[in-house]
Amino acid sequence: MSKLFMSMNLMYEKQIKVTEEHIDQNNHVNNVQYVHWVEEVAAEHWDLLKYQTEYVNDAWMLLDHHIQYKKQVYLNDIITVRTYPMAPEGAKQPRKVEFYCNDELVVDSSTLWILFDPETKKIKRLGSDWLEKFF
Repeated sequence: MSKLFMSMNLMYEKQIKVTEEHIDQNNHVNNVQYVHWVEEVAAEHWDLLKYQTEYVNDAWMLLDHHIQYKKQVYLNDIITVRTYPMAPEGAKQPRKVEFYCNDELVVDSSTLWILFDPETKKIKRLGSDWLEKFF
């Protein structure tokens, strides 16, 4: 099974209508708002998936975040957010989060996450094939 097929099959998508609270002094969506949405959509996606895993009581922590702003988004625009995990890199779990407005990619984010036990604070090392268990 190809890694791209696996990732796309594990895609989570939601729509967000841009409101006043998302807008900054330049009258477009504040860049920090996208970072908030990256964390929010990743958490929502995990909440849907975790019960199919042995990691139901574990939590993800954002380790590294790269974001590219390609186009501005304004009040009342509708953003489609898509996220999906990529193939694991040792203890790190890469995730893509893409933001579209009118079917155009406006923000592209790549993140690295680590899974940890909230009680012991120890990092969990996932098997390289752990995502394949969803198929």
